[in-house]
Amino acid sequence: MDAEQKQRNDQKALEAGSDMGRTLEITGKQQEKNPEKGAEKGADPENGDAVRRRGHETSELEAATHLFKGSVGAGLFAMGDCFKNGGLAGATILLPIIAVMCVHCERMLIRGSVLAVERTPGVDFLDYPETVEKSFEHGPRPLRKMSRFMKLVVEMFLCVTQFGFCAIYFVFITENLYQVFQQNGIDISMSMVMLITLLPAMIPSLMTNLKYISPVSLFANVALLFGLVATLTIAFSDGPMPSVGDRHLFTGGAQLALFFGTALFSYEGIALILPLRNSMRKPENFSTRFGVLNSTMFLTTALFIFTGFVSYVRWGEEVAGSITLNLVVEEIFSQVVKVVAALGVFLGYPIQFFVMIKILWPPLKRSNNCAQKYPITIQVCLRFIMVMMTFGVALVVPKLNLFISLIGALCSTCLAFVIPVMIDFVTRAQVPKGLGVWSYIKNILILTVAVLGIVTGTYQSIVEIVKEFK
Repeated sequence: MDAEQKQRNDQKALEAGSDMGRTLEITGKQQEKNPEKGAEKGADPENGDAVRRRGHETSELEAATHLFKGSVGAGLFAMGDCFKNGGLAGATILLPIIAVMCVHCERMLIRGSVLAVERTPGVDFLDYPETVEKSFEHGPRPLRKMSRFMKLVVEMFLCVTQFGFCAIYFVFITENLYQVFQQNGIDISMSMVMLITLLPAMIPSLMTNLKYISPVSLFANVALLFGLVATLTIAFSDGPMPSVGDRHLFTGGAQLALFFGTALFSYEGIALILPLRNSMRKPENFSTRFGVLNSTMFLTTALFIFTGFVSYVRWGEEVAGSITLNLVVEEIFSQVVKVVAALGVFLGYPIQFFVMIKILWPPLKRSNNCAQKYPITIQVCLRFIMVMMTFGVALVVPKLNLFISLIGALCSTCLAFVIPVMIDFVTRAQVPKGLGVWSYIKNILILTVAVLGIVTGTYQSIVEIVKEFK
């Protein structure tokens, strides 16, 4: 098999996804077993055609594990800041509401994808961008011309979200290592620490073969879990917990806007829903009442609330954008926790980066003769440029928590709420009986909340970032 064919097989292995590249675990093994098999006959992933993965089919437990790991990542460490902006009672009430809205929109996405597959001959699986494209393609006649545009919009939001993840990873790693360096007498600037992390992040990100970077995912997950458990253990053991009465129960205005963005960033796993469902032996069990989706989101929300509540009660208004930054850096164990957590995030960078390249590379290759003639060389150049861009953005954005809130408010809200509602409107408009009155009211209510979150969250995040620059 030549290098170009290997590259295609690698690119097919990963659906546009969320934190830590969870779909690697679904598709990687079967590609290694039979690398010659790719898409079904007639499907060309380079041109965005739908394909269905064959080989190992996951159980409900495996799918739930993948979804849980896809939903619990760097955003989990920001839950203390999330509760600071939402208040102890406010965040505890609002997080489950946001979770219910996310689950409902994910179910609408699944229903829209199933309908789109039924209307598309020769296809039995569609990912998120393709579902949007086919839904509009088979929707009301005036909207059909928008199908390609809507697919590009979703791909753009997915790409921007992954770009944001990668930049946030640089900031997360740098802030934790900076504290450790300072404590051990290594007096260098934050920018220099970030520059030190650039080369280790660059090397694996330039690799075009997925099998060389996918094994780090498991170790990254273990490191992140250790960092969380150790941080919460320190929070409980570091003297008596402050009184709940010393903390804000509710907040409002600008702080709520930042809360909304951080919460949506943390719940951003909607791009994983369709690939995970498709990988199951019994896909219909994914979204039943006590199925994979509902159970996993319940556990994720409980973990978010517990982590955020404990972090805010312990550190109050001093809680940082990552709770690892609140650990007493003079203690050796705290330094170990910071380094291990930073390592866990660092090892996730090339996998998150692969998702972004998977979106950017196919259209570039189709439209550029040089990319077709020298695919490996051009792709490596693209990867180098994108790594430097994520590094540059991370270098100029001073606050991790504001960056997380900005990405969540702008991109995560559109992917989690706005697009699924549009799919529901478009697909059910073509079905007998269509949308009832209550469905219209419900969808409009979701869109209203989403638009308010986008406008207020994005505006307030930008305002706070500008203040930091000043």
